[in-house]
Amino acid sequence: MVKDLFRIKSVDSIVTESEKAEHRLKKALGAIDLTALGVGAIIGAGIFALTGTAAAGGAHRLGAGPGLIVSFIITGLACGFCALCYAEFASMIPIAGSAYTYAYATLGELIAWIIGWDLILEYAVGNIAVAVSWSGYFLELLRGLGLETTEGWRWLTVSYNVGFHNPDIVSHAPHLFGLPIIFNLPAFLIVAFITLVLVIGVKESARFNSIMVGVKLLILLFFIAVGVFYVQPAHWQPFAPNGWAGIMTGAALVFFAYIGFDAISTTAEEAKNPQRDLPLGMIASLVVCTILYIATAAVLTGLIPYTELDTPEPLAKALTYLNLNWAAGIVSFGAVIATTAVLLVFQLGQPRIFFSMSRDGLLPKKFASIHPRFQTPHVTTILTGIFVALPAAFVDIGEAAELTNIGTLFAFVLVSAGVIVLRHKDPERKRPFRCPWVPVVPLLGIASCVYLMVSLPRITWIRFMVWLAIGLSIYFFYSQRRSRLNSVAGR
Repeated sequence: MVKDLFRIKSVDSIVTESEKAEHRLKKALGAIDLTALGVGAIIGAGIFALTGTAAAGGAHRLGAGPGLIVSFIITGLACGFCALCYAEFASMIPIAGSAYTYAYATLGELIAWIIGWDLILEYAVGNIAVAVSWSGYFLELLRGLGLETTEGWRWLTVSYNVGFHNPDIVSHAPHLFGLPIIFNLPAFLIVAFITLVLVIGVKESARFNSIMVGVKLLILLFFIAVGVFYVQPAHWQPFAPNGWAGIMTGAALVFFAYIGFDAISTTAEEAKNPQRDLPLGMIASLVVCTILYIATAAVLTGLIPYTELDTPEPLAKALTYLNLNWAAGIVSFGAVIATTAVLLVFQLGQPRIFFSMSRDGLLPKKFASIHPRFQTPHVTTILTGIFVALPAAFVDIGEAAELTNIGTLFAFVLVSAGVIVLRHKDPERKRPFRCPWVPVVPLLGIASCVYLMVSLPRITWIRFMVWLAIGLSIYFFYSQRRSRLNSVAGR
């Protein structure tokens, strides 16, 4: 029984099963597409929203101040260690399941299930937070255009918890059985639209994403180009007001701004040349974003005292502080584009993890269905859309975001450990891309992620354990008995 929990699915069998016609995805993505997907996933609400919180701190955390520049460098290095591990696996096992598949080939079925279940926190639950964030930016943009939502219709633009505690919103909302009907319609509609785009086709989705990536890169470059002329070096003093502790706290916070490069690995089966293009896409997107983040942090903290940045819209706030309201409006538009791109890439990733788990028998067979015309995993794409859209219409951003960080860090730890394990178990296997300095680089990746996990608040760990318990219950009562490895073993 215990041995079955850690049974390994060989790399050869994983690749062979993925090539069967009934489970074959359309190969349509090149290196530029993959890099754009990575940039699309990484540059989002993190850089447009979390930089202010990380710099200014708050009642329960130390601010990094201008030392935010160092925070971005530290987090970029930590993610870089993990990206090199992901790149080795992605080139060797070009399968849609990302970290789930890598764990199945190295650490066993139970660990694979745990990480597959855990990745829901990064992609689906994380996207609920992004959808709510998108709604807020979109409404702010409308206000900037003079199209502010009237008080009588605000019950269609906020979460239930926020609206229920606002007497003005409750008074205008329709009631059913004495309860006010309050929901976030923009968040629901953007997820529905993204889901439709993804069902139509991955190439079309990648093209749509590339356009948005181009726009938001221009927006960030615009912020840097305009802001650099207004930088006052005096704002960089003191550089680290809370010392190393403040810089490391900032690094833990801006980790959110780097989540997404691993989403590229979920499109492995749709890459034209995965052995070459997947490592290139992951590493290139991470390098591009790190450089942009450092430049943005340097300009931002030079424009305005860091103590003024504790706001959800720090970039726009800095420009408004300089009375550059026209520039602040352009940056707000960029934030809407940025979060749309993140929604697209994460909604692209989650269905492909469900798809791989279904192909292995751990989820219902229907989850591995391919649309006969579009050649996309339409069933899991639609299910993911429903899973994200409905909660996004009712929950607060904080309620959804708290679980995302720990799930992603845990996935990074297991992938880094998997590289060491497979190098030991199968040293002769062909690796088109080899992570350098093994085991040093994977161990640095593990140590970095564990450090950030330990820094998370206790309530996050409690929620993570509850989520894990639900996942294990599903595995033992359903998935373990239906695993394809059971039929292979003749059971």
